[in-house]
Amino acid sequence: MRIGVLSDTHDHLGYLRRAVDALCDLQVELALHAGDYVAPFVVNELQRLPCRVLGIFGNNDGERVGLTRRLSEIGQVQVQPLFLEVEGCRIAMVHEPEPVEAFARSGLYDLVIYGHTHQQELRTVGACLVLNPGEVCGWLTDTPTCAVITLPERTVEILSLR
Repeated sequence: MRIGVLSDTHDHLGYLRRAVDALCDLQVELALHAGDYVAPFVVNELQRLPCRVLGIFGNNDGERVGLTRRLSEIGQVQVQPLFLEVEGCRIAMVHEPEPVEAFARSGLYDLVIYGHTHQQELRTVGACLVLNPGEVCGWLTDTPTCAVITLPERTVEILSLR
């Protein structure tokens, strides 16, 4: 199973469109968004994904009522953290990095996903994989990216959106 992972789209529709195109081409079966959509109109692009979209709010998501309403049409968004199990892989997702280490070291999760820093990160903590897919928007790093996780192998590919 392939899972698309996005974070920090910050209303950059051009790069979000590229991310959605890439995830469609790779036939992801689930998309996870680690927060900072910013405005509800980003859902216009996300709804092109041929799969369910699950996400959490980030610190810049001020229009939560509108985001919740729009995202409920294709999946859901919630206050963080998000916990789920997919193909036997126990996943925790947060926006800010502060709880990441504790979740990873707890032994309760196989994968911890976060955003907020706009910096890509892929590392292991014991048996837990920690992933920050970087920023879709490219505003801070000038390196727009998203990621694809393949389960049950837990392999990760970082996709450039340039």
